[in-house]
Order: sequence, then C-alpha cells, then structure tokens
Amino acid sequence: MSEQVYLAYDYPLLSVFWTMFMFFLWIAWFVLLFRIVTDIFRDDTLGGWGKTGWLVFVLVLPFLGVFVYVITRGKTMGRREVAQARARQEAFDSYIRETAKAGHRGPNSVDELARLSEIRARGDITDEEFRRAKELVLSGSGPSERAGSGTSTSAP
Repeated sequence: MSEQVYLAYDYPLLSVFWTMFMFFLWIAWFVLLFRIVTDIFRDDTLGGWGKTGWLVFVLVLPFLGVFVYVITRGKTMGRREVAQARARQEAFDSYIRETAKAGHRGPNSVDELARLSEIRARGDITDEEFRRAKELVLSGSGPSERAGSGTSTSAP
C-alpha cells in the first residue's frame, strides 16, 4: 500500500485559515448570486426580455455577470429591497389595525339587554323606556343607555 495518510498535524495552521477563508468566500459568492437573481425578478422596471437577458448573463458568465450587475444596478438593489420591506411592514400594520378593529366590536346585544334589565330593576328607567331601548338593541340601530346614566333613549 503506497497510499499516503495525512494526519492532523500535517496540515499547517495557515492552510486551515486559508481553507476557511476560501469556504467563506464560496458561501458569500452564492449568497450574492442568489440575491442578484432575486433582485432581477423583484425589479418591476425591467421587462421580460431585460430580466431574461440579465438572468442569462448572470448564470452563463457568473463572475462577469454578477460584477457588471452590481456595478450598473447596485444602488437600486438596496432601494428596491427597502421599498419591499416598507410595503411588507405597511401591509402587516394594516392587517393588525383591521384585526384589532374587528376584534373590538363592543358589547353584544345580550350584554346590552342584561345591562338594561339591571337598570330597570334598580328603577333608573321606566318600563316604557326599557321597551324602547330593547327595541333599539334588538334592531341593531344603536346601543342602549349606559348603566347609571339616568337619561332615556328616544323612540326611533
């Protein structure tokens, strides 16, 4: 067996750092390549042929294509990414506002009728005022009186 065996102490420390550096550059290269491909598809100002041309250029001649893309369109890459992040944040904020509004509907008619019944039982409103307020609550026209307000609701 003339096969040579390398042990850990046969690989110098500088070679370990060099290997790690090359591995880091290789990973960084793929991250940059994927970001550029994503940016090509994200760009609304490019037409279909423009996107196809850039994509072919970046994939067929990757080093030259990526460097030319970064030189010519590098500034707008950041702007597009910021614009997309803002749009996502605005959509999220809008969703939260709509959900919060929908979740806070106020008391339902059962709660309103129970409150009206308590007010009538205490003697704060008459039976006629209770009937009118109950009709308002059941018809969905508006809320009944608040507990202890002392004023009556008007007829519709």
